[in-house]
Amino acid sequence: MKARTALATWLGTLDDRRLTTLLEERDLPRAAGPRPIDTLPALADHLLSDPSVGRGLLACDRGELDLLGSVAALALERYGPATEEAEGAVRYPWQQHRPVIRVEPADRMVAERDVLAWFEPGEERQRAERALARLRERALLLPAPTGRLALPPLLHVRATDFDGYGRPVAHLLTAAYNAPEIKRIAADLFGGEAANRTRDRAQEMITALLGDPDRVRALVAGAPAGARDMLDALVPGPPLLRTHCFVSRYGSQYAGPDTKYVFRASGSGDPDTDWLAARGLLIPVGHDLVELPYEVARALRGEGSVPDPRLEPEPLTVTARPAPGRAAEAGAAAASAAWRAGLVLRALAAEPVAIRKAGGIAVRDTRRLAKAAGADEAQTRLWLDLAVNAGLAAPHRESAPAAPGRRAKTSAAPRPGVRLLPSDRYDAWAAAPAAGKLLPLLATWAVIPALLSYWPDPEETPVALINAQDESAVRLRTGVLRALATLPDGCGRDPARRGHAELLNLAEWFVPPLDNHAETDDDLPERLVATLAEATLLGVVSHGALTPVGRALCRVLEAGGARHYPAVPGAGADPAARGSDGLGADLTARPELARAVTELREALYAALPEPSTTARFQSDQTATVTGAPAPALSDLLSTVGDIESEGHAVVWRITAGSIRRALDAGWSADELLDRLTAASEGGTPLPQPLAYTIKDAARTHGRLKVVRSGCCVRSEDTGLLAEVVHARGLSKLGLRRIAPTVLTSTAPPEETLATLRAAGYAPTQESATGTPLLTRPPSPRAPSLVPPLPPTAHLPA
Repeated sequence: MKARTALATWLGTLDDRRLTTLLEERDLPRAAGPRPIDTLPALADHLLSDPSVGRGLLACDRGELDLLGSVAALALERYGPATEEAEGAVRYPWQQHRPVIRVEPADRMVAERDVLAWFEPGEERQRAERALARLRERALLLPAPTGRLALPPLLHVRATDFDGYGRPVAHLLTAAYNAPEIKRIAADLFGGEAANRTRDRAQEMITALLGDPDRVRALVAGAPAGARDMLDALVPGPPLLRTHCFVSRYGSQYAGPDTKYVFRASGSGDPDTDWLAARGLLIPVGHDLVELPYEVARALRGEGSVPDPRLEPEPLTVTARPAPGRAAEAGAAAASAAWRAGLVLRALAAEPVAIRKAGGIAVRDTRRLAKAAGADEAQTRLWLDLAVNAGLAAPHRESAPAAPGRRAKTSAAPRPGVRLLPSDRYDAWAAAPAAGKLLPLLATWAVIPALLSYWPDPEETPVALINAQDESAVRLRTGVLRALATLPDGCGRDPARRGHAELLNLAEWFVPPLDNHAETDDDLPERLVATLAEATLLGVVSHGALTPVGRALCRVLEAGGARHYPAVPGAGADPAARGSDGLGADLTARPELARAVTELREALYAALPEPSTTARFQSDQTATVTGAPAPALSDLLSTVGDIESEGHAVVWRITAGSIRRALDAGWSADELLDRLTAASEGGTPLPQPLAYTIKDAARTHGRLKVVRSGCCVRSEDTGLLAEVVHARGLSKLGLRRIAPTVLTSTAPPEETLATLRAAGYAPTQESATGTPLLTRPPSPRAPSLVPPLPPTAHLPA
């Protein structure tokens, strides 16, 4: 049975969970482009294609890639290189008129027992069997008769690359030379009479000679010593060498895909290289680049050793026993993360910030939010970026102002500004427990393609709301978490920097880089430090070991949580729900990912204690909450006081100024006393000094009245008005006494209120009818810009 038919039949046996997992890994339906895949044979064709197999290989660890490469090398040894050419799909646009290699996997199967024989019986062989089963589930091993292994075409075509071989000699000769060069090589190998043969006959003679291992070894035995040394270096691989033996037939230094080459008239300057090139042992493949053909390397390698793919990574050796209180510290870190993020977003809700035209948030606005939340600037930037990518905040363009007159209609209206506002998801999130708050933030941190706290240029000013386009950040984060997950219980990684290289090597084993740039990244150690610092801040890592929350987050990544960014799994879930409730239809359609997010949610609830709903009020006018405060309690205490310290407990300092702030927002003294008494631990009465301070602040509050008449300030206390008129700090208001109890101000009511309060007074605002006006801040919201997970692929039954 052909591979396509067998694969389509196997796909029809998969349940929804297995099929959805496979299609998610291959990025379907998005990877299919505009042409829909609506039948099982069409899906089989897509899964066999090179781009689709390449996506599947991205999800493999180093052990699985080594195993596939070893199986491909076994097929290469049994069947030779994949050289059959046929018309069909092509690799490059400029090669659409040329035949390409097409392989039928059913014709190149190998025995499974030969592969399992590489592993010792027992646990090692069972591990290999489990690896083969995983690769079958992901269609990287194709359906085949029992006891046989079939690889996708791409792995057969790339088998020579995996084993360090070059391409077949016939392919290289056809691609590199015209007839005169082919005849010249034939003449060097067989004598002058070969130059009189046709091009095809001469190439057949060369291919036959180089395809015979005995004749190749005999030819090389007569080579100069330097040429033999050069072959010794090329035979193990890679098979490429820089040399000046050839030039383009067209005299250009550029070597395109259809370039033909001629021997350089003056030679390369190295007689040994020229000797090998003259006999077809080195064939040009690019500008000053030659390749050793597969047949030559195969003949000179002789009997190969038994493959030894390693299916398990080397364990970390730089480890240490974590402190006894590691679990408690991790829970405190997670609770603090949810708490700090809530404070930053609350400050944003109270006073949204502008987004610069160049992008990001101005440093002064970040500092203001950091001060209001009691956090440092770096953490404030982190919370803002996570909140925006989790859909808890979003940019919003203000409505353009209406034209105030006929003249304004003829001039360009000012472009409305863009502000960062809490989103329509924020209010439900702010009222949720700490575990519900942290879920979307942690899920976002795991999948966002950016290392938010890392700025490689020390002269560049860090800003919030960066452009998340660093795919290597996700791979590094995934590799680090999976590497730390290998540590046994009770062990952590040694925090000393000497363990960084070992951790990076293990991370690379789990997420092998597919290009060489990732392996030579000079700033990789610094990026690792930043990744670990963020993970520690979020309670994912503690004392160099993954916490239960970290292990659950690792499973979210293993389930493909990062495939659909900017969609974030769990970001749209109900923050107040438990278990698998309220995950959203987009997530429940992906069972594996939904299970991982549910585990993360439950791990957060297990790690974070129930929030405190009471506070301990003391005579020094402080309120102390042990653990994480409930949202309602936090709002109340932050309204009437200022955070003084936090850690395992949060302390608010209540002063006359903070009480006036609550009164300005519309609270009355009786309301404050009742609410604070209800929140008192054990139902104990408020300390007398605190109650007196609240009553005294309320007694002086509102003695000045700002009237909406453009505007007036009135008070029954004529002495107070006299004091205000002569105050130097209020001169900009242009205050003038027009009656014993009334002053006028040249500034509008809002500015007059703010200036009087900044000078230490406690005015209130009232309407022209004398009704008090409450000054609660407006609460605008922006629509969340985070999309749901894309639809899953559906196929007919």
